[in-house]
Amino acid sequence: MVVLWNETLVTSILNIEYPIVQAGMAGGVTTPQLVASVSNTGGLGSLGAGYMTPDQMRIAIKDIKQFTSRAFAVNLFIPEEDHSSNEVVEQTKQVLQCYATKLGIEDYSYKEKPFSVLKKEYKEKLKILIEADVPVCSFTFGIPSKEDVQQLKRKGMILIGTATTVNEAIINEERGMDLVVMQGAEAGGHRGNFESEVNSSLVGISSLIPQTVDAIEIPVIAAGGIMDGRGILSMLVLGAGAVQMGTAFVTCQESGAHPLHKQAILTSTEEQTMITPVFSGKSARGIKNDFITEMTESNLPMLPGYPVLNTLTKEIRKQAAEQNHPEWMSLWSGQNPRLSTSKSAEEIIRDSVSEVNNIINRIS
Repeated sequence: MVVLWNETLVTSILNIEYPIVQAGMAGGVTTPQLVASVSNTGGLGSLGAGYMTPDQMRIAIKDIKQFTSRAFAVNLFIPEEDHSSNEVVEQTKQVLQCYATKLGIEDYSYKEKPFSVLKKEYKEKLKILIEADVPVCSFTFGIPSKEDVQQLKRKGMILIGTATTVNEAIINEERGMDLVVMQGAEAGGHRGNFESEVNSSLVGISSLIPQTVDAIEIPVIAAGGIMDGRGILSMLVLGAGAVQMGTAFVTCQESGAHPLHKQAILTSTEEQTMITPVFSGKSARGIKNDFITEMTESNLPMLPGYPVLNTLTKEIRKQAAEQNHPEWMSLWSGQNPRLSTSKSAEEIIRDSVSEVNNIINRIS
């Protein structure tokens, strides 16, 4: 009996061979080589453009197109505004100053982009996506406006939203998203909740998928702790049309992640990850280190939100990486680090596909 497990509504919509989406992780992980390799192997590669300037994104898209003629996605952050008081910002800067001093940062100053600039850059990125004829765009930290959705869909672009609860998935569907990534509590990196509070959005992926597919009509992509064929097949059984894998690709050969970040994931266990807002002001899952412990135990009554705290810690995180201090870096990871490998992106996909086929043959 031949089981065509890889032929789903998601693979049909995205025009890909396998129901595997590489997460659009911002911060330099998703190199053009990684994105193209995933797409060339039959998955959907994704460029994490959340922190990029419009010009940087334009160049990256051009580079990706030099490496692949297949479909790929670009992930954008919905602009957010933080209203933290000057007092909270100054108190946080005083605590962070000790890290700046240890790292030799002489001009530790707060240079936040105005919200108006963030919105302008976001609009410029949408324009670039249209001009570059990017086939797929995914969104995190909220949903785009009705006007933006209509504009992008008129150009034939496939839109993917992000949700952490059934209610957020319904909101995505009502806004016009073609597909929605359901982010389970196991996922590494920033939480994608935008309507639900962080704690109530921490639903395990095995509980989240069946409840979501029963509640909405658009196809669902499962994300969170999925590292190999076992995870892929289990999510398809629960009703997902594809999976999104992030941490699995952070440690791959084409990844732009810092070597110490890769090493931390490769040598960590499920007990060592935790969700914290101390790096960016937005809750994110990463490997526990000194910075998380010390900031959590500090006497700060309140932390700035995102993106203010993200800007405050940016130079510290950058210098910590350049000076090889993993204890002060943001080491994002999902809850399945034991399954991470240092293979190529192609090998990760091919091995996962082979594993799915072997499992099906064994039980059929």
